Amino acid sequence: KRGVLVKGSNYLEALNKVSIVVFDKTGTLTKGVFKVVDITVDFGFTKEQVLEYAAQAESYSNHPIAKSIQEAFGKTIDQSVLSGYEEISGHGIRVLIGGKRVLAGNSKLMDSEKVSYAACQSAGTKVYIAVDGRYAGCIVIADEVKDDSQNAIASLKKIGVEKTVMLTGDSKRVADQVAKELGIEEVYSELLPADKVSKVEELLHQKSEKEKLAFVGDGINDAPVLSRADIGIAMGALGSDAAIEAADIVLMDDDPLKISKAIKIA
Repeated sequence: KRGVLVKGSNYLEALNKVSIVVFDKTGTLTKGVFKVVDITVDFGFTKEQVLEYAAQAESYSNHPIAKSIQEAFGKTIDQSVLSGYEEISGHGIRVLIGGKRVLAGNSKLMDSEKVSYAACQSAGTKVYIAVDGRYAGCIVIADEVKDDSQNAIASLKKIGVEKTVMLTGDSKRVADQVAKELGIEEVYSELLPADKVSKVEELLHQKSEKEKLAFVGDGINDAPVLSRADIGIAMGALGSDAAIEAADIVLMDDDPLKISKAIKIA
């Protein structure tokens, strides 16, 4: 009735003793959907122009970030004006648009092409745009926090969970901002999948024998961590099959608020 699948009475028993809840960020506390949240422009360019150049440059890509730029632009892109398209791995894209040399990518691309640019201060993934060697602007793309994430953390604290922790492969800046917004005490960022396992190992060593640690995740990379934690909780609607298989408890609709509800039942 509550949309929580528990794979054995021992896990229900263990839920009763949870003192630490560790979350993976993307897809668990955030929607895992990228959106353009900000566009800053340099003198002589408009936001519409910068977005159009970016959407044209990214029009061949299926990457979630490229797709979010195309969605924000929202119009059909005429690819006949594009020529000499070149993708530079780990940097971005170089392309001719209507005879203008356009660069779209990260700060490394701007540095390697010797474009002087204003570093963008917003938290999120940044795509810098330059036209004919001149900096045009920056597009900031961020993953949205789930509507119930803040309540989920608050309700865990209310029922006596002592510590909430967030692990993510994302940058420190983005991670710190999300943690602050949600009221999470401990954050570890820029982690590889293997680092997440060792962080959970560390936390398991710090707690007492009686206390239990729950890990909540949704991705393929989370499967090893889910099985290492005392209780592995997977997001069931968007989660990968590997994560659902490895978990002890599955939340059928990806709502993090269900964790405290399950603990209350336990």
